[in-house]
Amino acid sequence: MTRRKSVTVTPVRVATLLAGEERMPVYVHVIEHPDGRVLVDTGMTELHPAVADMDPRLEPLTEQSIELDSITAVVNTHLHFDHCGGNHLFAGQPVYVQRQELQDARTLNDYTIREWVDAAGVTYIEVEGEFELLPGVRLLPAPGHTRGSQIVVVETEEGPVVIAGDTAVWFGELDEPVTEGQRLIRSLNPRQVWLAHVAEPWSAGS
Repeated sequence: MTRRKSVTVTPVRVATLLAGEERMPVYVHVIEHPDGRVLVDTGMTELHPAVADMDPRLEPLTEQSIELDSITAVVNTHLHFDHCGGNHLFAGQPVYVQRQELQDARTLNDYTIREWVDAAGVTYIEVEGEFELLPGVRLLPAPGHTRGSQIVVVETEEGPVVIAGDTAVWFGELDEPVTEGQRLIRSLNPRQVWLAHVAEPWSAGS
């Protein structure tokens, strides 16, 4: 299997949400790869009445130091509103999502903000199962948080790095995995696991 030391993963905070009495950050992740620049999840770019109770405070990608035109592909770990709300910024670019996830987002009630999923110009590449996006960058189905959730596995010389979305929301869910997706992550013996709502990555023994 190809391992590339030059591949890096960088978290970018794009919002905070009210979760109970605390504010929870929302991160997307940029993969810098010799063959392209991949964005994992897109956060939020606007407010919506459906999630007003979570008092979103936005730091959208349009206000970050990322050149959006430099992104060559987008991956949605899943299609909940805080992960797909910026998909419209990448009209014409391929957006990779598991087929099951896209089907559920389009058909299940109270699942997401549907107009954000199918915003004008968004072009989905529907994946079924494992998919190699770039050499050493794989998408793997990881059911649990949703039926169609997927993770991104980045091979490096030091070992795999995983971008997990909400497959685990906090470190304890990886320390004691319960869902199929969480057990999959642990089976990979990852060097680091980046979560969507935690600033620093998880690692075994951390």
